[in-house]
Amino acid sequence: MQLFYEDYLNNLNELHSDIENALDGLTPTALDWVPQPGMNSIGVMVFHLTGAERYLIGEVIAGDNSNRDRDAEFKVQGMELNALLKRLADNRAYISGVLEGLTLADLETRRMFRHQREVTVGWVLGHALKHTATHMGQIQLTRELLDRTKH
Repeated sequence: MQLFYEDYLNNLNELHSDIENALDGLTPTALDWVPQPGMNSIGVMVFHLTGAERYLIGEVIAGDNSNRDRDAEFKVQGMELNALLKRLADNRAYISGVLEGLTLADLETRRMFRHQREVTVGWVLGHALKHTATHMGQIQLTRELLDRTKH
């Protein structure tokens, strides 16, 4: 794997590690907890961000159909911690395989995003990392709020 993609994967692994730390010890009830009506639970955010990663890197970049149902990601409930951790691990393994096959020249290759606009592979990779980082922060904040409600 080229160094750029190794660095990218290291950044993604760090984000996933931070997410896993925020998930530590959570029960299905805690994973479904929302601070206020209309907000997303930690379980929903993890399920959604893994769906987005798989779509962006798998479908948009690699051309593998992700069979993604984005709307269903926001309705997930009752997930076990181990199932969410497995989704994160499976994504890391899958993404590593996709990145292994890319060259630096591929960063400029154009792809269709949401069947609406043309973007580069480089843009998709940056967008995927940004999206995961945004939800990582939301997960950490929701975990802090959850922990405060227990006291």
